[in-house]
Amino acid sequence: MTEYTRRQVLRTAGAAAGTAVVAGALTDPLAAAAAAAPPTPGSDTNPLKLWYTQPATEWLQALAVGNGRLGAMVYGGTATEQLQLNEDSIWAGGPHQYDDPVGREVLPEIRRLIAEEKYLDAQNLADEHFMGRPTEQMQYQPVGNLTLTFPGITDTGVSSYRRDLDLTTAITSVTYVHAGVRYTREVFVSHPAQVLVMRLTADTRATLTFDASFSTEQAATADRFDDRTLALNGISGDAEGLTGSVKFCALLRAFAEGGSTTVADGKLSVAGADAVTLVFSVGTSYRNYQDVSADQVARAVAPLPEERPAYGRLRHDHVEDYRRLFGRLDIDLGTSDAVALPTDQRVQAFRDGGDPQLAALYYQFGRYLLISSSRSPGQPANLQGIWSYKMLPEWQSKFTLNINCEMNYWPAGPANLAECWDPLFQMISELAESGARTAATMYDAPGWVAHHNTDGWRGTAPVDFAFYGVWPTGGAWLSLLFWERYEYTGDLEMLRQYYPVLRGSVEFFVDQLQTDAKTGWLVTSPSHSPELKHHDYDNVGVSMCAGPTMDTEILHDLFKVFGQAAALLGKDSAMAAQVAEARSRLAPIQIGYLGQIQEWLIDWEEAAMETSRHVSHLWAVFPSDQVTPRRTPELADAARKSLELRGPAVTAGWSLAWKLNLRARLLEADNAYKHLTQLLAPGRTAPNLFDLHPPFQIDGNFGGISGITEMLMQSHSGEVALLPCLPAAFADGRIRGLRARGGFDLDLSWSEGKLTRARIHSLLGNRLRLRTGVRVDVKSSAGPVAFARPEDGVVEFRTRRGVDYFVEPRP
Repeated sequence: MTEYTRRQVLRTAGAAAGTAVVAGALTDPLAAAAAAAPPTPGSDTNPLKLWYTQPATEWLQALAVGNGRLGAMVYGGTATEQLQLNEDSIWAGGPHQYDDPVGREVLPEIRRLIAEEKYLDAQNLADEHFMGRPTEQMQYQPVGNLTLTFPGITDTGVSSYRRDLDLTTAITSVTYVHAGVRYTREVFVSHPAQVLVMRLTADTRATLTFDASFSTEQAATADRFDDRTLALNGISGDAEGLTGSVKFCALLRAFAEGGSTTVADGKLSVAGADAVTLVFSVGTSYRNYQDVSADQVARAVAPLPEERPAYGRLRHDHVEDYRRLFGRLDIDLGTSDAVALPTDQRVQAFRDGGDPQLAALYYQFGRYLLISSSRSPGQPANLQGIWSYKMLPEWQSKFTLNINCEMNYWPAGPANLAECWDPLFQMISELAESGARTAATMYDAPGWVAHHNTDGWRGTAPVDFAFYGVWPTGGAWLSLLFWERYEYTGDLEMLRQYYPVLRGSVEFFVDQLQTDAKTGWLVTSPSHSPELKHHDYDNVGVSMCAGPTMDTEILHDLFKVFGQAAALLGKDSAMAAQVAEARSRLAPIQIGYLGQIQEWLIDWEEAAMETSRHVSHLWAVFPSDQVTPRRTPELADAARKSLELRGPAVTAGWSLAWKLNLRARLLEADNAYKHLTQLLAPGRTAPNLFDLHPPFQIDGNFGGISGITEMLMQSHSGEVALLPCLPAAFADGRIRGLRARGGFDLDLSWSEGKLTRARIHSLLGNRLRLRTGVRVDVKSSAGPVAFARPEDGVVEFRTRRGVDYFVEPRP
């Protein structure tokens, strides 16, 4: 992790010896552009639209819309239109503590068995007595479907069909001609209004006639709410012996211009209208993970307008609110004739090359998904964001903490979407409450702990099987995100707010780490390297162990950032000294007998060659920066060997995304781009650009755009690097609005693989060490800049808060 100390933040001294001073008036044309309002992202040659020439017939062809809490998949049909609906607090079961107090009694025996290398016995004992109750957590569930049926319209009679999703407005639309009439529909989910809006129009008066109805697999009934509103009232499903308890009310209200509107027999019907605005709302009884007593009907009614809303105002407010986040960043990686093709055809052909703009579209689609699935009020983005149509989705569509949940938020800092962290931070605070009970009940420990999964009820006990679930470091990884956000934003009040959560995670591990008898190192026990066996015993895969490398890497950073946060806030100096001593006793990263990063405390030979989609032991390369090619070249080579041994990289979309980030951090431009082409191939990217494990998992989308960022800009190890891993496929391009650690907003452009210009806006006034790869000069909007050249291709200078700095290659 990057170390921005109090001294660096407050430093006011001049540049070091050997400084070059650039004097004279600023004439850089970027100065005027920097002072102007940022343009709307995209252009004619960089169109930010997903578009198709046919309606969706499958869920993975439908287009996603959302406002963080409320989501829909829009099919864009003609004779019928379907919207699959979600609200992010609808979870099976109800408030529940998974902790088993028997766990505390067997924990010493599990640790003894591990120390004696009786790993199967330890794993069997954990399966029997050290798992949550029930052993499976609850699943995220859908509201259901809204179907519009248009009598008289036949699919075969349709022409001039097009549907699209405009990423610059977060609006999906469909238009087509039938019997000489052009029909148009727009759908968006408004964050300011907290409703889904559908606008139906036609170019001929009195031609809009349809029936709207709800369907669902939930225990629910559809009925008349009033003479223009249809209601769906239900409750979430039972699971694993826990009774469903989230009541929900979905309301669809029609505002027709002309014609008639009736609600009867479970249908809302409009006949002969000129235009119609449908407004959809969902309320649930979920207040928080402990309380489901809210009035779901009142919550559903509250955002619904009584009088016909001005559609233009609804639309304007939605677009303005969305663009406040989305418009911060624009990316152009080049163009080609492929931009004239429908999106599904472009995905089919991307691996053949020649379509750099699809990568830019994919990047911005990932930002769109994060905005649409993670805003307050609401839950964090789960395994499928907020979009899921199954009552029992794969992996329960939970929050998987051994990689997937954290990967969802890799773009939040660098892609300039820090607000999207808010729902996750709220969940982490709640996990600290639940995890404190788990720590006390199952470990007899202070602080808090979370294992490899959690759900809407904030379960923190081990779940699934001991092979997967007895991994205690999920909460530790999550706690690091508070410091990560501070590095990007300098938000000291945020850090102060969440410091007790960070402290609680540290407190648990300082209390619970065990001393390895052979080495004297402090290790976690019991644990495992996520989802990977180290041996087969009696034909049973065994993962249980002490001190897996990933745990040690995470704790190295956790203990370090705790010390930094404590010093910055002036807190816990005695505890910080104790934590620093414990950090010094953690195991180092080791190189195994095959030249690989050693995944376990013991260099198990057969396990080192185990193929898997997980690369947990390379956490030190990314998202951490403990291993880098410049500072630790031998370990970087060992990381490359580990990737080779792990096997082909095409086993899962999210795994490809992680490997893409790893290759970028290892400065392997060709391999990084190869992983991007694999990720954007049909087997890993659906026609609607959703990532496929398969099945759909949204983490691959977020990991993918993180990897593209790492190709273009890296900020770690105390410096910012421009174009550190640029592939030949992106030889010409530009990006506006990247955020770097240390509090810098960046715009840069390049040609023929070389930097041509960069603008750096200093938000915090930190000193900047900038790696450009070419010799550059530095100017500023505030006058001359004194800068040092500590090595070739690197400049270093003190910045002033609010000032723009302009970097150009030296002739």
